[in-house]
Amino acid sequence: MKRYFLLLMFSGVVVLLFPADVEFSGLLDSTVNYTAGAGDAAAHAFGLEEYANIRLRARAGEKATFFAAVNLVALSGTYLESAGLLGGIKANPYFASTPFVYGENYAAALELERLYFRVNGDYIDVEAGLLRINLGYGQVWGSSDFLNPRNPLFPNARPRGVLGVDAAFYPADSLKLTGFFVAPKNPLETEGGGFIPGLALDKHWDRASLQALYAFETPSSKGNSDATGVEDFGMGLHRFGLSLKADLELGFVADALYTLNPSSVNGGGFRGIDGLSAGAGFDYSFLDGDLYVLFEYLFNGSSSATAWNAGNNLMGWMNYHYLYGMALYRFNDFCSLSFATVFCFDDLSFSPIASLDYEVFQGLSLNLTARLALDQKTLGGDRAGELGPIPPNPDGSAGASGARVIVNAGARLRF
Repeated sequence: MKRYFLLLMFSGVVVLLFPADVEFSGLLDSTVNYTAGAGDAAAHAFGLEEYANIRLRARAGEKATFFAAVNLVALSGTYLESAGLLGGIKANPYFASTPFVYGENYAAALELERLYFRVNGDYIDVEAGLLRINLGYGQVWGSSDFLNPRNPLFPNARPRGVLGVDAAFYPADSLKLTGFFVAPKNPLETEGGGFIPGLALDKHWDRASLQALYAFETPSSKGNSDATGVEDFGMGLHRFGLSLKADLELGFVADALYTLNPSSVNGGGFRGIDGLSAGAGFDYSFLDGDLYVLFEYLFNGSSSATAWNAGNNLMGWMNYHYLYGMALYRFNDFCSLSFATVFCFDDLSFSPIASLDYEVFQGLSLNLTARLALDQKTLGGDRAGELGPIPPNPDGSAGASGARVIVNAGARLRF
């Protein structure tokens, strides 16, 4: 309760300081989940979640703006089980407990999502605080967006913030140079290891844009002797990125990031293609925009930005080659149906996703999503796959539990 009181007090102070230029907005999601388990998991499991994202924006003079956003959540069942795994010590070695407060039939949490300011100048824009730093043009896999790993199996996951600062300089109308500086992943780091300074250069043409990226992660040897899965990088990490998008007869995108670890024992720091994460694809609209299709391929090197890692990236992938395909049809301005699939070429596993969206009226929409887990074993073979009901463990051993079917039904209110 203390957290909620502090939130209300904080909001009141902001309104008093900026009474004329304060804007509140947000969304509220009410969702029900059904999961058909596999292996050691329960055969049938259910969950309820009430989630709100509340945003605040306040003007401070003519050139400065203050931003804040918080997440409020009350959940139970399968949602609480998943949140416990993602927020507990297995996923976050720096904190031994989740931030949930447990009630009689629910658990509740409050999370600060954004807290930053922006100053807009004639040629330079500066942001600092807990903010989102966007990198690359990838639509699905986001290889260059290493500060916020994505997963198309969870398309509604909100981008995480990072504690840092970025400054954008505009030497010409079609050119932008961005410098950023981000705090270490380990918030208890005090010795300077793990900081990430970087530069991104964007060039825009009438129908195309190109971004070149370089980021350096300062040396750190922490994590090599514990169970976090964090790789030792006593000489730092170098990341080189290149991203392109073009609007031709179809929309084309290519996004690549190479991660170089000079401290790597194997290969003297150069791991060849294993350090590369690269995606490429296209999207196109048919039937006057009613039918939209999207395809994007990913090559996922085993030590790249999109690779699974117990300490850094639980949203990552364990194999090399993936394809995402999606087709969306709009029946009218209020109703749409989409079918998508994530396919792994290495083990021939795949996960089809169907989603139906209906807008009841402006501000209120309903959604029904169903996802299947399929692999060679479910189709009569003998090999379990990463996208199957019981995916193998990262070390190659057989997994113990998973899910065959996941269904979510929800209502979203925007305000």
